[in-house]
Amino acid sequence: MTSQEIPSWQDTKRGTMIRCALWLVSEVGEGEVFTKTDLREAFPETSQIDRRMRDLRDRGWVIATSREDPTLTSKEHRFVSMGAEVWKPGQARAKTPAAAITGTQRREIFDADDHLCRVCGIAAGEPYDGSPETAQLDVARRDVLKPGGSVVTEMVTECRRCRVGGRGHTADLAGLIGRMEQMGGIEREHFAQWLAADRRDFSLMERLWGEYRTLPAESRKAVRDAVNKA
Repeated sequence: MTSQEIPSWQDTKRGTMIRCALWLVSEVGEGEVFTKTDLREAFPETSQIDRRMRDLRDRGWVIATSREDPTLTSKEHRFVSMGAEVWKPGQARAKTPAAAITGTQRREIFDADDHLCRVCGIAAGEPYDGSPETAQLDVARRDVLKPGGSVVTEMVTECRRCRVGGRGHTADLAGLIGRMEQMGGIEREHFAQWLAADRRDFSLMERLWGEYRTLPAESRKAVRDAVNKA
C-alpha cells in the first residue's frame, strides 16, 4: 500500500483512532516495532492515545505486546497486521466480539489436544530450545476451510509464540483431504498409523537427514564424501 492510496495521518479532521491506524500503516509498517514513546510523540495532543490504538484490535488489527511476542520489551509493540481500513466509510465499526471460552471448554480442548501446542508440539512449562523462556498454552481460534467451501472457526491449543505467528491463518482442510486421497496404498497405511498414534515416528534416514542439515558446510561435505565412498 503506497502513501497515495491512503489519507494523511496528520489530518486532524479525522478521528484519533483513524489517524492512529494511518500512522501505523504509513510510518511504522506491518511487522515493524515501535515504542510507546513513538506513539505518544506522534500524538502529543491526545492523552489516551494508547486506548485509541487498542480500539483498533476490535477492528481486526493485530498489535502485539511483550505478552504475545517475547522478543519485545515492556515498552515496545509490534504492528503485526492491518485489519479493517477504518478510514473508509463503514469500516470503523467494531466487530462483534467472539463469545468468551469457558473454563470447561478450555479443559476439553486441552484434553483433545493432549495438552500440547498443535503447531510446535511443546507442552506447558517446557523450555523453548536455546531460551530460558517456558511455554504457556492457551486456546486459539482457527479458521478452517471445509470441503464444502464454508469457513468455520474452531478451537485449538497453541503456545504463546505460535499463537502470535499464526494469527490470520486459515487452515485448508479441504486441500489436505484432497492431497491425502492422492496417496498410494502404502503411504495411506503409514499415514493412518500416524493419525491413530497422533504422532509421527521418524525413520533412521529421516533422523540422519535432520542431523546432517544442522552441520556446518565443511562437515556436510565430509558426510557427502563418506556416502560417496561407501
